[in-house]
Amino acid sequence: MPHPTDRSVISHISVFLHPAARRRHRGSADPLAAVAARRYREAMPITIEPATVDRADDVEHALTGGGDGASCQCQWWTITNAEFNGSTRDEREGMLRAELEASVAPALIAYVDGEAVGWVRVGPRTAQVRLARTKAFAPNSEEAWDDPSVWAMTCFVVRREHRGEGLNARLLDAAVDHARSHGARVIEAYPIDPDQSPRRSANSLFTGVVSTFLAAGFREVARPKPERVIVSLDLAG
Repeated sequence: MPHPTDRSVISHISVFLHPAARRRHRGSADPLAAVAARRYREAMPITIEPATVDRADDVEHALTGGGDGASCQCQWWTITNAEFNGSTRDEREGMLRAELEASVAPALIAYVDGEAVGWVRVGPRTAQVRLARTKAFAPNSEEAWDDPSVWAMTCFVVRREHRGEGLNARLLDAAVDHARSHGARVIEAYPIDPDQSPRRSANSLFTGVVSTFLAAGFREVARPKPERVIVSLDLAG
């Protein structure tokens, strides 16, 4: 027979089966609700798949759960500032769809219980032209900017109702595998150190958090600003 506390936790987990209830309990001070939330998240099946054109609807669902993904369409790093400012949201969606038709997916999608809830962009750095034009990055990379074997992981999106569930770490690990399997020699990323910028919003952390990268084996290459870090992972070893 289950312990009374276990029965209470099970009852809380049954509540978490309803999305609205999960939102109400997020941040709750109820310790049983916290245990139920953790067990619920651990039990939910998570899969990560390439962002391909047959998953275009899933891409849009992942990108439109809060933040700038819906308007940006993950084109911030792929075009110049003038091109970005001169384009419409529909045009940027068309640019993204063209990327999804490429032979190598430009990003990965995280699915939780079959729902597309997360996204990470990872691909050759040469295809993300704004990086080389960014003053904080251009003089601080260890790698030549015209080297196609250097990949960059530049954008994370997680739908608001699934934030705080560790999806960024899962996406990061999968992105490393994706890059390695397609011939990347090095992966570079440009995360934020929130300890140096505690007032940043969750949306402003779209390049990732430095601790997640360091935990995955990346090393710090440079710190152009106290809060902005360049990290790198050598895949050749």
